[in-house]
Amino acid sequence: LKAVNPRIILASISGFGQDGPYRERPGFDQIAQGMSGLMSVTGFPSQGPMRTGAAIADVSAGLYAALGILTALLEREASGQGQWVQSSLLMSGIALLDFQAARYLMAGEVPPQVGNDHPTSMPTSAYTTADGHINVGASGEGMWKRLCQALGRPDLLARAEFEGAANRAKNRTALNAELNAAFVVKKGGEWISILNEAGVPCGPIYSMDQVFADAQVQHLQAAVKVTHPVLGEIRVVNQAVGLSRTPATMACATPEIGQHTDEVLDEAGYSATEIARLRANKVI
Repeated sequence: LKAVNPRIILASISGFGQDGPYRERPGFDQIAQGMSGLMSVTGFPSQGPMRTGAAIADVSAGLYAALGILTALLEREASGQGQWVQSSLLMSGIALLDFQAARYLMAGEVPPQVGNDHPTSMPTSAYTTADGHINVGASGEGMWKRLCQALGRPDLLARAEFEGAANRAKNRTALNAELNAAFVVKKGGEWISILNEAGVPCGPIYSMDQVFADAQVQHLQAAVKVTHPVLGEIRVVNQAVGLSRTPATMACATPEIGQHTDEVLDEAGYSATEIARLRANKVI
């Protein structure tokens, strides 16, 4: 390809990389989740490894490939040369580990599973309310103080075992017990109002139907209607990125296999006669 067009940019996504001892292995999201370490830090202690609830290695490999293409396009403006962009499910999963990987690489610490708790910044977890659960993120001394005041538990600030971030992380079991006892007296919606007023990050924990019923989600137009050639009018997830000058739109639903073959060949320079011949010969 380079010999034909030295400016060409080629992107490849694989399970484990284009070279190395695993280059010929078949790739699959869950396999990469396990080998990247993601499953070792997901789930509750003593319950075994747990996959994430979405195909996170698949999706991130695509996103990293797209970022690589953008980088290559920008570099080509200076060099005039294209290049081969590579991403893999395995490397993408490792890259997503962020500070969890850094804990091992920098300090030799093997991160354990901690359930819904933040690995290092407590209290950040899912807490039990009178009607379910809510998420609260109160890391840092300022947030911790505001949380205790909002809960009506300023006494927790004087407890030696909860003094400082390291102690709150170390004594997370006792800390969570105290907080759950405080949260359970009111409903989740009440606490969300109280904590937001106090400037403490918090939010509900939704099922999928509740996600798309949420006022902010609807304001973001997270779901849009498209017409599918077989299924009719359906809703799909909208673009995640907004552009101020050239906003994205959902022009159509995903096509059926071969639906746009003629259009693609036409854009590639094939005549109607040539396309008809390819179809008659069952090439397409």
